[in-house]
Amino acid sequence: MLEQLKGLILNYVEIDESDVTESARFSEDLGFNSYDFMCMLGEAEDEFDIEIDEAEAGKCKTVGELISYMEEQK
Repeated sequence: MLEQLKGLILNYVEIDESDVTESARFSEDLGFNSYDFMCMLGEAEDEFDIEIDEAEAGKCKTVGELISYMEEQK
């Protein structure tokens, strides 16, 4: 799931692919703003065929936390 999510993340922020790790924080490390994060979640819903609660997903501060949350939604 990390590799697929990494592809989505790279659509929104201009960073090196190696910077996208499970411990990377969305705003502090990857440079996401809240709008881009919510747009990326919408794409993730389609990509992974899951329903994402934006309020719950918004509590995810790192890539790994979001992956854990998304795996719970499957």
